[in-house]
Amino acid sequence: MSSFLSRLLIVLFVLFAPVSAFAVNPDEVLADPALETRARALSAELRCMVCQNQSIDDSNADLAKDLRLLVRERISNGDSDKAVLNYIVSRYGEFVLLKPRVSMKTGLLWGAPLLLILAGGLSLLVFARNRAGKPTGSKLTADEQAKLSELLKK
Repeated sequence: MSSFLSRLLIVLFVLFAPVSAFAVNPDEVLADPALETRARALSAELRCMVCQNQSIDDSNADLAKDLRLLVRERISNGDSDKAVLNYIVSRYGEFVLLKPRVSMKTGLLWGAPLLLILAGGLSLLVFARNRAGKPTGSKLTADEQAKLSELLKK
C-alpha cells in the first residue's frame, strides 16, 4: 500500500510541478542552441511589466512575448548579453531587471533602512544621556527635608 501511495505522489508531483518552458512558444525558439540558451538566460533576468512577479520567460503576456522576440532579435544581430540588457533597460527602465544593478540609486534604496535605524539608535542614545543628567521629581519641602534629616540621624 505504501509503494502505491509513493508512486501516486510522484505522479502527482510530476503532473503539477511548475514548468517554466510553457511561456516560450515554438515559433520564438532560435535555431542555434547556443543562442537560444543565451536568450533563455537573458529573458529569465527580465521582469514582465504586466505580471511584475514573473520573468518574461515565464509569462504568457503579449508584452513578454514582444520582449522575448526583441531579446532574440538582438542576440541574432550579434549583440552581447550586456548590450541586450542595456538596450532593454534604456527603453523600460531599471524596473525591468529582476535583479537590480548596484548603483548609487540602489545603494541608497537598500542603505536607507540601515541609515534610519542608525539615526534612530543615535537619537535614542542622545535622548537617554540628556535625560540621565537631569533630576526627576520636585524639591523637598521644608517639612520633608526635616523628616529626612531626622531619619538619617537615627
